[in-house]
Amino acid sequence: MYTKEELSKILKSMAIALGASDVGIATIETLKGGPKSTELNSALDGAKSAIVFAVPFNQDLIEPFLAKEDFDLNENKIKTTTFAGGISLELAGFLNQMDYNAVPVAPNFIYRKDTPNGIRDRKPIVSHKYLAARAGVGFFGHSGHILTKDNGSAIALSSVVTDAELKATEPISKSENYCDECMLCKAGCIPGYISKAKTKVKIGGFDFEYQNPKSHWRCILVCGGATGLHPSKKYSTWSPGRFDIPQEDIEFEALREKAMPAYVKRPKKDPVFYHPGVPEHKMQYTCSTCQLICHPDKSVRKHRYKLFKNSEVIFEDKLGNRKRVSPDEAEEIIKNMSETQKKLYT
Repeated sequence: MYTKEELSKILKSMAIALGASDVGIATIETLKGGPKSTELNSALDGAKSAIVFAVPFNQDLIEPFLAKEDFDLNENKIKTTTFAGGISLELAGFLNQMDYNAVPVAPNFIYRKDTPNGIRDRKPIVSHKYLAARAGVGFFGHSGHILTKDNGSAIALSSVVTDAELKATEPISKSENYCDECMLCKAGCIPGYISKAKTKVKIGGFDFEYQNPKSHWRCILVCGGATGLHPSKKYSTWSPGRFDIPQEDIEFEALREKAMPAYVKRPKKDPVFYHPGVPEHKMQYTCSTCQLICHPDKSVRKHRYKLFKNSEVIFEDKLGNRKRVSPDEAEEIIKNMSETQKKLYT
């Protein structure tokens, strides 16, 4: 019915109309030579193309979240990520009705089971980030996040894999990549998830590079809320947990054994998302700092980092209400808790 150029234009327009800010197309040709998570056949036998897009978080909620004035970004991030998956479902349904095979690839928490540790390895079936970088939705920042021209890395990514032949879009030119390795993403990362080592990949003849992450448990335990106090004890994430964050990856197993049982017993008054790899599965976005600090304007990045560093710490009462308090107030509150209550946080 349509040429691949015409169908591609329709699908890109549809993604934008449904709420995406940036959209691109990758094909089996443009993904050649890439890592295993760029193999579209992993998601759909006979796949030829993938539509990949970004949906932005509400920028107005980022600074109040970093300053610990308002926790609403947690809910916005949950709903935006879910919404991005809904756009994938709509696009796949559209293609299916046109007699193409198409599958939506959820934005998150869909992991391979054929790796040594199964879903604990957190290896995606198809990497939205690799597809987004190759298709020009954004570019890799120092953090490993995809940065977009207007919204930085404050986005959710999602994809649709299809056997329809589509017209590929090209990567963003290096001259447009505003990541200057200011390191504010790393400076704001309380668990030290971003390492010094770099990953370099070649996808369809283009070279891409970003920092290697350390143990995924660093991100899971802090971003998910089990703990979040900076080693200085002067500021924290939105987590009220005060378990010490180890220096070495190998020590995170012991932290997980202590922090997660306490975490699941704490009240979760605000909206949650569900993760297959943690007890009781309910989690919240209490950090995301490396993702939220980054912005096209460096002065905004610096301002956001300063807000976060001066945001003090979080206290949680027995009903799950959280509020910002000074480090000294928090120490006094913890000291006066019963031993049973104290074990939920320290």
